[in-house]
Parts: sequence; C-alpha cells; structure tokens
Amino acid sequence: MNDCRDKMLELMLDQDIYIYFYIDYEENRWHLENNPHMPEFTMSEADNPIDSILKDARLAEEDKERFSLFAEKLREGTAITKKDSFIKIQFRIKSEKGGLDWYEIKIFPKYAKHSSIPLITGTIHKMNEREIKSRNILNFYSNDKNPAIFADIMANRIRNDLDNKYAVIQFDIIGFKFINDKFGEAIGNELLHHINDVLDVYCTERQLYTRLSADVFMIVTCYDELSDIYSFIRGLEAGMSAFRGIKYNFAFGVYLVSDRNISTRIMGDCSCMAREAIKGNALENIGFYDQKIKNNLSNKQNIEDKMRLALKNGEFVMYLQPKYNIPDSAIIGAEALVRWIDPEKGIIPPNDFIPVFEKNGFVVRIDEYIWECAAKQIRHWIDEGIPPVPISVNVSRIHLTDSGFVDKLEALIKKYNIPRELLELEITESVENVNINEMIQLAKDSGFRLLMDDFGSGYSSLNTLKSTPFDVLKIDRSFFSASMESLRGQKIISHTIAMSKDIGLELIAEGVETKEQAEFLSGCGCNSAQGYFYSRPVPVDMFEKLLRNSLFLK
Repeated sequence: MNDCRDKMLELMLDQDIYIYFYIDYEENRWHLENNPHMPEFTMSEADNPIDSILKDARLAEEDKERFSLFAEKLREGTAITKKDSFIKIQFRIKSEKGGLDWYEIKIFPKYAKHSSIPLITGTIHKMNEREIKSRNILNFYSNDKNPAIFADIMANRIRNDLDNKYAVIQFDIIGFKFINDKFGEAIGNELLHHINDVLDVYCTERQLYTRLSADVFMIVTCYDELSDIYSFIRGLEAGMSAFRGIKYNFAFGVYLVSDRNISTRIMGDCSCMAREAIKGNALENIGFYDQKIKNNLSNKQNIEDKMRLALKNGEFVMYLQPKYNIPDSAIIGAEALVRWIDPEKGIIPPNDFIPVFEKNGFVVRIDEYIWECAAKQIRHWIDEGIPPVPISVNVSRIHLTDSGFVDKLEALIKKYNIPRELLELEITESVENVNINEMIQLAKDSGFRLLMDDFGSGYSSLNTLKSTPFDVLKIDRSFFSASMESLRGQKIISHTIAMSKDIGLELIAEGVETKEQAEFLSGCGCNSAQGYFYSRPVPVDMFEKLLRNSLFLK
C-alpha cells in the first residue's frame, strides 16, 4: 500500500503537469483521470490524493494543521457548498534539494442526489514562479484581500444580495504584541500568515475576508440563524489555534447587518466595538454589537467631534487629589487629574473620555496640557510664598514610545523655573517592554522622581522590584482592600511593604476609603495615602485652601 501511495505521490508532485482526480467519499472510491502526459491510474488499495499528501512526510510542517483541516472538511462535506464554484488550497512540499515547492489543489463539487457529501473532482499542480509571485501579490497588495478593494466588494455584495442575511466579523489575537516580544517578530509574522492561510481554506464563496492591520482580520459572511455564526467562528478558531505549540486566544466581534446602506467603515467599527467590549471576559470571546455598544459608539463619536475645540476653549481642567501623611494627616503632595467641564453637560466623567483618548492618541495632548498646568501651579505657589508640595502627573504609554517626552518635561522645568523634584511622574506598570523600559530609565537618568502607579494590579509582581528604576510604589486599592479580608492577605500586604522599604522604595496607598484601612496600612509601615477617606480630587483653589490649613496645623 505504501508503495502504491509513493508511486502516486511521485506522479502527482514530481512532475510539472496538472493531475486530475475524482473522489467519491460516500463510496470510498477514487481514481486519477486520464491525462495527456500519463495513463489512467486507479488504485483502490491506496489513500486518495488528499489523504496521501496529508500523510506524506514531505508536507511542510507549517502547513499540516491547515491541510488537515482542509481534508477533514472535505470528508465531512462542509468544505464547499452548492453556492461555491470551487475552493482551493496552496501548500508546500519539501523538495529533494531541501527547499520547499508550492503546489495548488483546486476542488470542484458534484453533489449526489441524496447526500450532503460531495463527489468531487480536482486538480493538483506544481506552481510556477509566476503563480507564486502572483500569490504574494494577492495576499498583500492588489486583490480583494486588500482592505480598500475589499470594502468595495463587501458593500456591493451586502447591498445587492437581498436574499441573504449578512454578518460582519472582526477578530484579533489577544496579546499579540506579547507574542512578538517573546518569540520575535519573525514568528509573529509566520503566525499571521498561518491565520491568513487558514482563512483561505475555511472561507468559501459565502465569505469574504481581509487582514485590516497588524493582527486584526475581518470576515463578511451570510447566515440563516445565529447558531450558524457560532458554528462558523468555533470551527475557524479551532483551525487557527494550532501554530508551533504557542498558546494564544482570539476576541471576535460580530455586527449583524441591519442597515445595508450604512458605510462599510461603520459596519467594521460596529464589529470592532463588539470585539473590544468582549476583551477581559474570561467566559466568552464572541461579542455581538448591541444597543449598549451602539450608545458607546455614539458617545465616542461625540467625544472625538468635540475634543479639539474643548482643549482650545479651556474645557479641560486640572484637579488635584491630595496625598496625606497618615500619622498627622498633613498634605505631602498631590496627583494631577484631568476633568472635562462641558458648558452644556457639566462634568464629563473621565471614564467616558480617557479610554477614547488613549485609543486615538489624543491623550498625548491632554497629558502635556496637564503637565503645563502642574508646572504653572508650582510656580504660583512659590511666587505666593506658599511652601509647595510635589505634584505628580501621569505619563501615558504612548509617550513612553518616544524619548521626546523627556525633552518636553525639561522645557517646562526651564520655562517655569521650578525645582525638578516638585514635578513627579506617575507611570502605570505593565508587561515588560524593552523600548518602554528604556524610556522610563531615560526619565530616571534625567533626574525625575518616578512613581509606579497601580502596583499590585494587572501584570505587576514582586519580581519587577528587583531592578526597578521607580522611587515610589503606589499600592493599588484592589490589592490591599481585597487582601485585608483574610489573615493571609494581611500578611502578604505587610511583607510586601516591609520588603519594598528594605530595598529603598517609598510607598503610598491609593484609594483609601476608611479609617481602618489607613490605620492598617500605617501599622504595616506605609505612612502615605490618598483616597476618598481624605479627599476626592478637587479644583485647584479648593486644594490650595486644604494645603493652607494643613500647613497651619503643622
């Protein structure tokens, strides 16, 4: 049997000709068709051409999972529908010289009267240089997979095919940047090619797909019931998940097209909103666009429409939240926070606009505006004879991708002639990134005092403290409030504080809401705090009154 299969594979793969074959999966019979270059070749004792290639050791390792999915879908009769004229798969076979040669299989269906499993005819041929070059172009530049061309085809199909319901599916790899950082960009690119190839196999004529950017892909598919969408996504997910043993997950957002006349960009935005909304959900990774998300999208658009004019008109205002010394309740500093005071709506909650600004990059301009407000306020205190306290300002992750942010801070120090130690920098801890760590170190080397925000949440760990450039840890409320509920948790807090102090780090607890929390933290050696127990973020004039009272008490 192996001899037969080997002989067949040689005929199929070692010659520069088209091989024609026929497979009846229902009766488990097949044969190679007559060809001008070869005699009829029928062997009932050997695997059919598809399974023979799958079992062949020469099939490229990176293509095996994808080819296996293709073969399984053919056997089940789910690879191709009556609406499809053909499907194809391109794959690589190791040559005798050790390289990889590209081959293509095209499948044409013929349906039996009483079976959903197709009788198929197909061709196999070795791709020539022109076809391989065309493949690369098709994947990356000038065909319907190009996002710009894809949008036109998508709009045309949805608007003209009124007999079918359509869904727009957008998905990405959760934590793809972490994969790039850990395994290298070359492996990350291979993973993206793997996903693209699986889509090429899994998507039939009922689906359009494209890679939008980086690791974000979009599919347009028709459906009858919601269960069709779930089944499609779960099958696709299974095929995309196996690559070099790397563990990764996907987030899927789905927009069920209800208005065929809206732009494809808005349809994509809707599926994107659903995708973003589902992230962080440990139980589900498929999200559907709904009224709540629609409202969020409307709010986002409204915010983006107003944000530039609001900055120009002075609607963004610096608030200060006092930092206190727990033992004597004296103010020892402040954190600068932004508030948006709309002339019609009043105060817009930060949670409504900060995430939008972080995503569209406008947070950079807001950060720099607040930096200047803080520097100006410190100068005012000095001029008024009020002993100034340090103001800490937030530095966004976007700023940390460019060393220019340090130059901007330096310019403010010089412009307002203020002591450098009075303008502190708060940076939220996250997954280690070489470039970001370099920027943090640059700020440290420039003499700025650094505060690690939200320690104890997200990616933070004690391991990050061994070589940290930070001067102060801001203990996140979620860390100490939850831990205080058990004796074990209290010991963890106590030992964390003691260890941090032993290695020369200062601490401040944020989000302190009760007297009991303040006393517990002080008893553990953390004598600095901020939170609603002491004061909410307040306007600058109110903070100044609190500061004057605090100085009088001292």
